[in-house]
Formats: sequence, structure tokens, C-alpha cells
Amino acid sequence: MPPRTQLLAVLGTTLLATAALPATALPSATRPAEARSVGADALLAKVRSCSQISKGRYRSDEGAKADVPVCGKNGAVFFKADMDIDCDGQVTARCNKKTDRWFQDTTAFQQSDGKPLNSEKLPFVVVPGVSGIWNHRASGIRGGAVAAVVYRGRVRYAVVGDTGPSRIIGEASYAAARSLGIDPHPANGGTASGVTYILFKNSKVSPIESGSAAIARGEALAKQFIRNN
Repeated sequence: MPPRTQLLAVLGTTLLATAALPATALPSATRPAEARSVGADALLAKVRSCSQISKGRYRSDEGAKADVPVCGKNGAVFFKADMDIDCDGQVTARCNKKTDRWFQDTTAFQQSDGKPLNSEKLPFVVVPGVSGIWNHRASGIRGGAVAAVVYRGRVRYAVVGDTGPSRIIGEASYAAARSLGIDPHPANGGTASGVTYILFKNSKVSPIESGSAAIARGEALAKQFIRNN
């Protein structure tokens, strides 16, 4: 085969092979924008300023200053706080009365089979109990709502799975902490600051215990959030 013809044949084969690759196999620069995951920086850029929707502010821990507002955005609410570890729900090797002296074998929201959630396996976030400060239900945030949790350049998707004290904010499950590289131990884990929680209004994962469904729905909602804010 003449050199020029040979070269054209090779180029043609290469182009056909590239076209046949799935989007996930293409270099990031050539992937369709819709196929790329939303990065931490893109989400944080949308929550730099706060339009406060809570009537007051929350404490990050008992005895701490009440300085955490709940803020509103188009399609979501968000807050920036610490992360305490919620190990409540099903009894597991890492979440039980021996590892967590405050352990409770219930969660505010249950799996599709009626059992409490599994904190060790399911990434979920905790919202404060309803009070005069903020009513999460009035903001379109209910059990199974989708949340994007951002920490040190990582984005993880979770569900709203439990409620906590009515005046304290900033808590997530053992599994959520571990996925973000935060020490998940219920007694001495967590982190004192730097966590951003973005909760998408009127969203729902079904069944609530499906981590893969939370990721798929979360990525779609995060892209929508970026477009609309």
C-alpha cells in the first residue's frame, strides 16, 4: 500500500475507534459537558454568599456560639458547619452501644422494608429537628432528599436520613464521613469545620437506602443547581 494511502487508513481507523468509545472512556477534554461530574470548586462557587432563610442561627456543638445560618438558593438550601458522626440505626460492627455511648437503634426515616437506616453503609446527613429557627419540611427538605456534601475538594452525594437536636447543626453518618476522608469513629471522629452541605429542595431518592440512586440523582441535581444559580 502506498505510504499516503497507508497513513489515511490508519487515521481513519483511529477516528472510528474514538467515536466508538463510551463517553466515560474519552479524555475529559473531549467528553460532552453533560457527562462530566460537578466538581467541588464549581459547587462552592455557587454558595459563597448567604441569603439567610433560618430565623436564627445554629450551634455546631453544645456550648458553641450560635453562628451557623441556613441559606437559600434556587433549588436548594445550604449551610457550612462541622461534621459530627451519626452512628444510629441498625446495629453493626462499628455502630453499636459499645462504640457509641449515645447510640440509638432508630433513625427518623426508615428503609423501604421498615428497618432503620444503616449508618455504617449508607451515606446520609442529619438535619436539625423542627424548631423556631428553621423547619426543614417547609423548605422542601424531607426524608430521602438528596444532599451534596463537600469537603477538601471532594463531593459526595447522600440522602437526608435522620434528624438531630433542634439547635445544633452539622452531622452525617459513619459512611458519609468515611467517603469524604473524615474519621468516622462515633466517639472521637468527625471534623471541627470546613464541611458544606447542599440539600436539594423537593428531591427524593427511592428507595432511600440506595446509595447508587443517590449518586445518580445527586449528579443530575448538582448540574441543574449550577445552571440555575
